[in-house]
Amino acid sequence: MSVRKLKPITPGQRFRVVNSFDTITTDKPERSLIAPKKNSGGRNSQGKMTMRYTGGGHKQKYRIIDFKRTKAGIPATVKTIEYDPNRSAFISLLVYADGAKTYVIAQNGLQVGQTVVSGVDASPEIGNAMPLSKIPLGTVISCIELRPGQGAVIARSAGTFAQLMARDGKYATIKMPSGETRLILLTCSATIGAVSNSDHQLIVSGKAGRSRWLGRRPRTRPVAMNPVDHPMGGGEGRSSGGHPRSRKGLPAKGYRTRSKVNPSNKYIVERRKK
Repeated sequence: MSVRKLKPITPGQRFRVVNSFDTITTDKPERSLIAPKKNSGGRNSQGKMTMRYTGGGHKQKYRIIDFKRTKAGIPATVKTIEYDPNRSAFISLLVYADGAKTYVIAQNGLQVGQTVVSGVDASPEIGNAMPLSKIPLGTVISCIELRPGQGAVIARSAGTFAQLMARDGKYATIKMPSGETRLILLTCSATIGAVSNSDHQLIVSGKAGRSRWLGRRPRTRPVAMNPVDHPMGGGEGRSSGGHPRSRKGLPAKGYRTRSKVNPSNKYIVERRKK
């Protein structure tokens, strides 16, 4: 994976940094694993705009991803590494020994032709999914379940990974991508390796039009609004806006909104750093 900087032949390309997509092997998705994706443009059933700064965007089809890796014990061959417009990570097409096909999140270093398998008896190699109870300590993991059988919910975006730190009783201690240390049941499964496309964070749009292709309309700065529209609006001239806060008046940038009586607090060993 790498990025390349375009030559400044137009103003929009002057600062543009794009993904070279050198690991992508095909540009045509598996037809049996795509579904239609309808966009509302931020409008409700009456056609009124209820979500600001949303709309437009290129037409997309949804790729059906197997987050649960339910076909345990059946080896699968990696057929392709593909781009997915719905997520920052790349995806890979698996063809199982029984003929079934599924999409999964591609791990960094996953190669076409490689064999992957999920389940208790899998070996701790890149792309294999297995319970936390069977993964060696210190292993880099991703696509982690929070509840057994729920499917992967943690560390799914490009370049993210967690680390298995320890095991105690029926819980595993996981160092999360945010820096938080948390307890997760040993029966939850995870995939070996970090998520692919780690260079995603280096991409530079270069122009406002590309945000429009992604379905993002221009966002108005709160400081530029009137007092009736936002707590940070108003003032004489270019005033700073005072303390940063949301449209509803809730403080932002450091104000903790997590409940002190949240039931999941007992599973958090160490909170993430600010």
